[in-house]
Amino acid sequence: MLHKTVRVLILSLGALAVVLPLLVVLLGTFKSLPELFDSPLGPPGSPTLDNYRRAVDEGGIGGAFRNSLVVTVGAVLLTLVLAGLAAFFCARVPGRVSWIVFGVLVAGLAVPAQAAIVPQYVLFDRLGLTDSLPGLVIVDTTMALPTAVFILGSFLRTVPEELYEAAELDGAGPLRSFRSLAVPLTKPAVATTGIFLFVMDWNDLLYPLLFIRSHEQRTLPLALLDFQGEFLTQYPLLFAGVVIASAPVVVVYVLLQRYFVSGLTAGAVRG
Repeated sequence: MLHKTVRVLILSLGALAVVLPLLVVLLGTFKSLPELFDSPLGPPGSPTLDNYRRAVDEGGIGGAFRNSLVVTVGAVLLTLVLAGLAAFFCARVPGRVSWIVFGVLVAGLAVPAQAAIVPQYVLFDRLGLTDSLPGLVIVDTTMALPTAVFILGSFLRTVPEELYEAAELDGAGPLRSFRSLAVPLTKPAVATTGIFLFVMDWNDLLYPLLFIRSHEQRTLPLALLDFQGEFLTQYPLLFAGVVIASAPVVVVYVLLQRYFVSGLTAGAVRG
């Protein structure tokens, strides 16, 4: 009984540590700056949506939201296609070749992003891809490929060989087998990888901060930095921007939750 009480207490404290900051942020979006400082956890005295309006109109959140959406969707789709094809090759080609290719691709996980910043910037600057959304799509895709290949490759290796042989007997080539067999069977893995990539690319600040110089090409994480001043930070505006920036991640997770959970537990019952 004591053990159960202690566990409930620890879990309750952990839940409060997560919920209280979220509550401060959500309530703060409806308050003025003095009211937020006076009562961070109290209900807003005169709720207003002015912070959301100012965040969109004055803070340029609308344009930054559009840029983040273009970069994130483009990078996620491109990563899933390239990683899916690479993982399918590694899963279908027998022998050492596939393991060598798989090892080389996954070796990118051991390279910190910060270690490649200087050569990446020099290369992209010479190619004219700095301060552009296509440049961000390419660099996000490149940095996410090792993770995506690792996840998708592990799932594709669990597809029974007999299914591929049956597809070949029906006249399906490699691309047809990939599109009609591998992709439908690995939907949980694709959804899990897609959610992970979406969150990673959507919240990326390092590469926009490095590559983007113009106001028009800013992404959301970069735009949120403008709400922080040297002497005063407009926290209600910042909180409103954070809520707007978090909404797409929540929506994507809710829509793909069923596939995400099944993807995480897919290997739990395998012998």
